Amino acid sequence: MRKVVTFTAAALLSLNAYANSCDSVSFADVGWTDITSTTAVTSEVLKGLGYKTHTELLSVPVTYSSMASGDIDVFLGNWMPTMEGDIAKYRDSGKVDVLQANLVGAKYTLAVPKYVYDAGVHSFADLAKYADKFKSRIYGIEPGNDGNRLIQSMIDKDAFNLKDFNLVESSEAGMVSQVSRAIRRHQWIAFLGWAPHPMNSKFDMKYLSGGDDYFGPNYGGAKVYTNVRHNYLKQCPNVGKLISNLKFDLNMENHLMGRILNDKQKPAVSAREWLQSHEQYLDTWLKGVKTIDGKPGEAAVKAYLEKEKDNA
Repeated sequence: MRKVVTFTAAALLSLNAYANSCDSVSFADVGWTDITSTTAVTSEVLKGLGYKTHTELLSVPVTYSSMASGDIDVFLGNWMPTMEGDIAKYRDSGKVDVLQANLVGAKYTLAVPKYVYDAGVHSFADLAKYADKFKSRIYGIEPGNDGNRLIQSMIDKDAFNLKDFNLVESSEAGMVSQVSRAIRRHQWIAFLGWAPHPMNSKFDMKYLSGGDDYFGPNYGGAKVYTNVRHNYLKQCPNVGKLISNLKFDLNMENHLMGRILNDKQKPAVSAREWLQSHEQYLDTWLKGVKTIDGKPGEAAVKAYLEKEKDNA
């Protein structure tokens, strides 16, 4: 009898710990402005529901190890198929749960300025022909990124005769700055490109074909999935309902990213202003979602956004 009581008490303590942990939601941001944008929007909605939020800036590998250890609850940036190598062992071992695709129509592959494309660089196989013009460099983003890993893999395997090329790692902002500088000087540059991102309107650029085996078909056509730590939806069903309802679109993300990158606006501010003028998204996102104390969610979030507008 004592064993049964002890087990039940332990179970109740465990459930209470999970319930308490639901009061605050932890996100991973891997330093990409699209994920910064969607995380900021989701955080603002959660604040309107009465939750606390916390975002950690982490590399992709650390994001997944942190989710597996229970330190991170939610990651909105699982780009597939390029991140298959990052998530596979955590997903397959049941330590990270994959939810819905929150964005479709994305792309992620190598790109060049249009004047380079017009000069004959149309595919991955064309890069090595003009190694001197490219200074044998391909520009990536932050160390640990999945795209960088794919580029390095191509170099290591001498795919497309790229064995003499070097991967230049920096950051999203650093790479975009380098591309901008090269275009101003009409220099040749090959770089990681993706959509959604303001680079697609800022630069006259072209995506390269032929990288299907590394970045996937259709010029790196991608879907972005929501990930949560294992059993999060059961442990925190109300937050889980919101997270499961989230669907974004290219126009939304391009707008938010432009505000952050070009207008130098803080992510939380751009997120609130976007939500204040696009409240129709809340109808779907907050379906079946309550506040932290069980009240109707949509009305509370709209009241929060109105209050923030008055205080701005």
